[in-house]
Amino acid sequence: MAISRAQLLKELLPGLNALFGLEYKSYGEEHKEIYETETSERSFEEETKLSGFSAAPVKAEGSAIAYDNAQEAWTARYNHETIALGFSITEEAVEDNLYDSLSKRYTKALARAMAYTKQVKAASVLNNGFSSSYVGGDGQPLFSASHPLVSGGTNSNRLTASDLNETSLEAAVIQIAGWTDERGLLIAAKPNKLIVPPALMFTAKRLLDTELRVATADNDINALKAMGSIPGGYTVNHYLTDTNAWFLTTDVPNGMKYFVRTPLQNSMDGDFDTGNVRYKSRERYSFGFSDPLGMFGSPGAS
Repeated sequence: MAISRAQLLKELLPGLNALFGLEYKSYGEEHKEIYETETSERSFEEETKLSGFSAAPVKAEGSAIAYDNAQEAWTARYNHETIALGFSITEEAVEDNLYDSLSKRYTKALARAMAYTKQVKAASVLNNGFSSSYVGGDGQPLFSASHPLVSGGTNSNRLTASDLNETSLEAAVIQIAGWTDERGLLIAAKPNKLIVPPALMFTAKRLLDTELRVATADNDINALKAMGSIPGGYTVNHYLTDTNAWFLTTDVPNGMKYFVRTPLQNSMDGDFDTGNVRYKSRERYSFGFSDPLGMFGSPGAS
């Protein structure tokens, strides 16, 4: 439906002092704290994880050398989604000198709506990360205690029923240090940044920025801070839906990916039949993950 004069009666009358409701501030591009950004020229993207070799065995004197096989482990797929929204202004509203004010006001509102959807889409990968209804290339959700390996073992990138505190955060750092590749060889993985919802931002601040241990009378150093265990500090994502869940990004490459198929485009035209002026915003992208070891998560205890 086009924006008509009937919807804007107050704006046509003298004595109107102010219009409000579209000037709210928005949170920034919080997805950039989580995802690597890449461009895409295809209708979808696929990324395949490769398996290396097992540890080299000892060769007994006079015996033949051992040979190993390289293979593909699994493939992650990114299906791009088109996000679009628009509005139109009636020909009569344009004639009554409402064109300039309406176009400026509502194009800003349009940009805000598009940006909001992007942040919701980005956060949904984490919000659904513990659900078996949303699995990655290895058949497991993003956060799982059973990510299968070619060697027959598993990697775990989650804690079970653990609220954010000193003990659980240290356990996460230790668990990440024990990750292996597809053939069971240790990888030098480390956490990078703590991602929390607004409800946990004060807890995160105390855990990472105090010199001494939190909530204890012992005169011990805060080992997490002293050792630089979380070098990227913490950031708040306001689009996380679980107030108890918390996450860590890691330095494992090809983890969380944001593919831009078509950047944000704005366009306008006039409709011949009605004389209305139409505005449209459109972009196409996908959020997802390739290697789940790019993230670590805990759903919290409640």
